Amino acid sequence: MPVDNRSRLKQWLETGEARLQPLTFSQRELWEASPVPVADVSHHICTFMEVRSKISPKECEVAMQRVVDRQEVLRLSILPGKTQPLQLIRTTCAPVMAFHELTAAESRAEALEERMQEFFARPFDLLRGPLYRVEVLRRGPEDLVLVFAIHHAIADGWTLGVFVQDIFAAYLLGAMGALGGLQPVALSYSDWGAAERAAWPPKKLEEHASFWKIQLAGAPRLWNPPATGASRRLEREVRFIPAEVTNAVRDLARRSDATLFSALLTTFQITLSRWTGETDIVVGTPVANRAKQAVRETMGYCSGNVPLRGRVVPDRTLEDSVRETHQMAVDSFANAMPFAELVRALDDPPTPDHNPIFDVRFALQNHPIPDIDVPGLSVQLRMCSTGTARFDLGCEITEMGDRLEVIWLYRKALFSPGDIETLHSLFLSLLNLSSPSPKRRAAALTI
Repeated sequence: MPVDNRSRLKQWLETGEARLQPLTFSQRELWEASPVPVADVSHHICTFMEVRSKISPKECEVAMQRVVDRQEVLRLSILPGKTQPLQLIRTTCAPVMAFHELTAAESRAEALEERMQEFFARPFDLLRGPLYRVEVLRRGPEDLVLVFAIHHAIADGWTLGVFVQDIFAAYLLGAMGALGGLQPVALSYSDWGAAERAAWPPKKLEEHASFWKIQLAGAPRLWNPPATGASRRLEREVRFIPAEVTNAVRDLARRSDATLFSALLTTFQITLSRWTGETDIVVGTPVANRAKQAVRETMGYCSGNVPLRGRVVPDRTLEDSVRETHQMAVDSFANAMPFAELVRALDDPPTPDHNPIFDVRFALQNHPIPDIDVPGLSVQLRMCSTGTARFDLGCEITEMGDRLEVIWLYRKALFSPGDIETLHSLFLSLLNLSSPSPKRRAAALTI
């Protein structure tokens, strides 16, 4: 660190303008267990919000300041440490926010998309921070696009919902003429991290690692990695599971005394088995790590990853397969541990071409990302990228009323759009075939 920066840091610490905290377990995953360098832009979580309101730039800035004051991760940067990096949390910080009036040409969909991609692709300075940025684009008197990029080191999917709620609450405070700020969060991100570290003494880590050493022994990889240096950028395809199929899968879950997640995971594992020829399938799934109410209004990277190993047995009925998957998932979640510590315990460090332990992400999303619609204001959030580029393939499912949205994420170095279309068609076909006939055996599912 340059001498002038050291002097500034020393002054901040002495005056209480900033404080240092260790990385959380979740943050350590990016530094210790990701094949992608932390500074890579593929770790950015990128979204935009379509806002219908007569909000002025000043009102936006005042609202954003209230959110920055409430959420410490928006005042956070990362310092190199002697053994591992440290979080530097400032007491106060101005919002990183810009405004632009769009011309008619700039408002066209193609031009707007290009502008947002350039905005998302700018790297963050981890040392200087902050690790987010906002740009407000005005397309008309009551038509705004709020573009939001945030580094995965300080955010997860749940964070986006918290941000929408906070910026909405902050705007309402301003609209009512209130002078104060938002109510402080019940638990700050650094306090959450300290509680997590206290909850995982070495003995507990060893006990959980013992489960995983047995559970994951001899687990195969599903494919060979691409050539070294291949891009890890993930392409994105959106598909839907219609209502009649969704309802049938829910019925299969009920008949099997299992959850919708377990029924979908079972079918997904059979799909991967058909697609790859493997019968031993390991995928990873995210867990929110927000069981305590105190952390549900806190922005930050809290989520973790849990490996789920399933074996596709052709002679097993679908009901039995779902039950088996459900029990495996229950046991795996019960033994979940910080992923960075799991990687260390299994001695499976990342390489530039491989994520440790698993290459496929499967998720049934349950983090709340609300749309807001009140008189004079509506806000709808749209995802662009999720910061999950360390995986080769992702299947992220979200319940949308009586149907399911399926987002496929994939590396172009490994898969083509045609491959993903084939994979989705196979997944949908197996859902169609399996749901009405839970007594049918896996080997009998033909398309």
